[in-house]
Amino acid sequence: MARIVGVRFRSSGKVYYFDPGEFTPGPGSHVIVETVRGVEYGTVVGEIREIEDQKIPQPLRSVVRVASEEDEQRAQGNREREKEAIAICKEKIRSRGLEMKLIDAEYTFDNSKILFYFTADGRVDFRELVRDLASVFRMRIELRQIGVRDETKILGGIGICGRPLCCHTYLTDFVPVSIKMAKEQNLSLNPSKISGVCGRLMCCLKNEEETYEYLNSQLPPVGETVTTPTGAVGTVSSVNVLRQKVKVVIEENDEKEIHEYDVKELKFKPRKSKEHHKKDKEKDKEKNKEKEKARENEKARANEQAQGGDIEPEEAFPEDLVVLQDIEEYVSVETADGPEEQKPSAGADGAEAAPKPRKRHRHRRNRKKKARQDAAEDGNA
Repeated sequence: MARIVGVRFRSSGKVYYFDPGEFTPGPGSHVIVETVRGVEYGTVVGEIREIEDQKIPQPLRSVVRVASEEDEQRAQGNREREKEAIAICKEKIRSRGLEMKLIDAEYTFDNSKILFYFTADGRVDFRELVRDLASVFRMRIELRQIGVRDETKILGGIGICGRPLCCHTYLTDFVPVSIKMAKEQNLSLNPSKISGVCGRLMCCLKNEEETYEYLNSQLPPVGETVTTPTGAVGTVSSVNVLRQKVKVVIEENDEKEIHEYDVKELKFKPRKSKEHHKKDKEKDKEKNKEKEKARENEKARANEQAQGGDIEPEEAFPEDLVVLQDIEEYVSVETADGPEEQKPSAGADGAEAAPKPRKRHRHRRNRKKKARQDAAEDGNA
């Protein structure tokens, strides 16, 4: 088991974990920690807790010390200097005529580097701007281009709900949001209704996605045929997801009536939830893998049997495969005493003549047929 503590460097930034060592900082206290950028000043988030060694986030760096009064003053001084740096950088951007919007500036705790965050529609050549800023600040300059969601996260604001933006208050990471979530919650697809301050889909659509998925899985889809408690069969015209009510159209004597029922009173074929669809896809993938393995095993067995001679070559290879091979002229002749092998005749010097290669044939079957014809001709002679 290892002890870890969460530390955040910005008001709405990501939480990083460190080894507190011999220190016991409480929530809200400030600490000095070792990071990739060097020594940084951060705020403790949550209590110290113990986790298993396998779950330790890597690399796990240590807390250098609890922030002193001098560290607090230095951090406050950096915040004031950042405002001056933003004003200077904006002036340099205007003088260079660059199409970029400066969002924020950040000093490292040891004042070894200053970071500028900006947005732009495309790529920006800011090499000359970096030289101008380096000549003014006399330290390392780093410019980072961010997106509109990160811009809103840094600047903050008020959402259409009247509350501070979620990304600026408590969200540490952005989650994927799709238009399907708005459809699942029966929201209006008007962009002004479902878009946030950043112009993208609102992050809060993700908050209730799982709840709506579960509630919708308990309801029949619109147009589904259902059976009412009285035994009548009707068609679903609309549903109320939160109240779990269903409006059913029933035809009686050429007249249509609309009745509202609780979903528990109706009989219908339940819909598959998202988890069921995932399980079905996983099962299909497993079946396909098993089929592929079975095919590979069959091919491997066929190749092994063909190489070992357990089966005829005609069975091991397709008929349209051309097999070219030189063979010696040994044929079987049927005699009264039984079949015997007829070898090639000897040469003039008495030495046995070298076997002549026969013509090449496409298949072994053709070679056998040719051998039988030759044997018949020799017997007639």
